[in-house]
Amino acid sequence: MTVIGLDDTDSRERGMCTTFVAATLAERIEDVGGTVERRLLVRLNPGVEHKTRGNAALAVHTDLDADRALELARDHLDLAETADPRTNPGVVVAPGDPGDVPDEVAAFARGAVRDYHAVDDAVDLAERAGYRSAHAGNGRGRVGALAAVGAWRAFDEWTCECISYRERDRWGTERDVDRESVFEAAERAYPDAWDTVDRGEGYPVCVPRTPCPILHGIRGDDPETVRSVARAIDGEPVASRALFVTNQGTDAHLRPVDGFGSAADGRAYRVDGEVVADPETREGGHVFTALRSDDGETAAVAAFEPTKRFRDRVRALRPGDRLTVCGELSDGTLKLEKFAVRDLVRTEPANPECPECGRSMGSAGAGQGYRCRDCGTSAGGKVEVPVERDLELGWYEVPPCARRHVAKPLVRGGFDAPVHPER
Repeated sequence: MTVIGLDDTDSRERGMCTTFVAATLAERIEDVGGTVERRLLVRLNPGVEHKTRGNAALAVHTDLDADRALELARDHLDLAETADPRTNPGVVVAPGDPGDVPDEVAAFARGAVRDYHAVDDAVDLAERAGYRSAHAGNGRGRVGALAAVGAWRAFDEWTCECISYRERDRWGTERDVDRESVFEAAERAYPDAWDTVDRGEGYPVCVPRTPCPILHGIRGDDPETVRSVARAIDGEPVASRALFVTNQGTDAHLRPVDGFGSAADGRAYRVDGEVVADPETREGGHVFTALRSDDGETAAVAAFEPTKRFRDRVRALRPGDRLTVCGELSDGTLKLEKFAVRDLVRTEPANPECPECGRSMGSAGAGQGYRCRDCGTSAGGKVEVPVERDLELGWYEVPPCARRHVAKPLVRGGFDAPVHPER
């Protein structure tokens, strides 16, 4: 067995897609008589500055020998959009079973999803492991390529995606996809196929808006389900399709920490704490509040405008609510991906009512309690009254149109409280 890792072949402006490079490499392997066991799509740390659009690294697991695999993979680097100086592709080829990579390589893969790595660290580790590599530009893609090599051993939870590719002469043009067929197929397959559409926004999430070769990508838990949804979508001709095993929808990027005191920018966390500020809607429609974590540290948490209706969930919070929040820390602010309501403030202080006339009492003066101006009755202080809440206990999430690739949708289950999934 041989593992071929690939990364950083696409460009934000010029297009291409590393999944396409991996899919066509797999086709080439089969053309020369090799066998492809799986195509692996690994979403890396979404907070990395130099990430490609979705920060995906790819691996192809094949029975070709390592020398032949490197030769074919090196040839496929010609597909990379190296005219963009920010595109710096890399290939790492590892002989052996993907489940038997060294501990260091598996740890490197986990770090690439949750932390940062330097190119030199990837090159040195690949050499120590006896792997061969190739690159263009500064070869930053070797970081993701090595992570893709180690990912199969590093992680236990996997989902799948069926990606349909466009005919080459259509790349960069507007996609012709029948919207009604997308929504109908999504409805039939839900929840086994998820994040295909956003019903609240009326948006087909599976159809990208970039100049890449992808026509649509269907994500779910079952290979045949995602294939059937892809086949059911009408529109322009499909040039080819490929099934990928992926860490998408798994929350592999989240790290649980005791509080913000042990968190650093550019990483994603799961943190428990208490709301300590009233939510505030700022310019641009972004909604902010503040959370004091269990270590006593406080940080801003935010639902930005692209999260759409999720912002109403944050606006409904009150100081004193207990939460578990998940998201990336950036410039000291946690960008919310989901949160769990653990405990809600159910009462608030109010002026007491007069037992004679039922009117609200007013202050009788500093330290003198409250008095009804009409009846003369008095009370010692404020009373607690019930308050209506627009939230329930359990998990809330951003809608599909705002979901990060690696973030786990609530509909997939496995959460520690009731869920309120977005569709």
